[in-house]
Amino acid sequence: MRYRKAVFIVTYRKARPRFCKSYTILYLVLKRKLHWTGWEFPKGGMENGENLTSSVKRELEEETGQITSNIKKFKEEGKYRYDKEYPDRKGIIGQTYTLFSAELKSKKIKLDKKEHSDYKWLSFKKAEKILTWKNQKECLRIVNNFMSRTEI
Repeated sequence: MRYRKAVFIVTYRKARPRFCKSYTILYLVLKRKLHWTGWEFPKGGMENGENLTSSVKRELEEETGQITSNIKKFKEEGKYRYDKEYPDRKGIIGQTYTLFSAELKSKKIKLDKKEHSDYKWLSFKKAEKILTWKNQKECLRIVNNFMSRTEI
């Protein structure tokens, strides 16, 4: 039994409200339907031969339909166990993850219909409230704190 290596990607876009000079940061949350039901941000396991950055790019393209070059790696890493063994993940009991953030330019998302049924662009407070798991909420806080300190 082993843990699968994965990436968590707190995905955001800069939105400028009408008649406003400054940007607002909106975070992407996806409605999960494969293995469990709830809200999450893009994430996924690394494939053989991939490095972390190529895994982030692939997962973003698969789960959002978009490509980005604005990717940031954070020091945050973690681990969690699955609630059961899944048929498509034989011998794997959970995932270890590394946190990344990524900026998307378009608000239109092309979902991977096998994994997700819906998406929302939300403010930090609304995204934090809707996310299902504690580790996801903590990752969102880390990225949001970084974004708050960085000039938009």
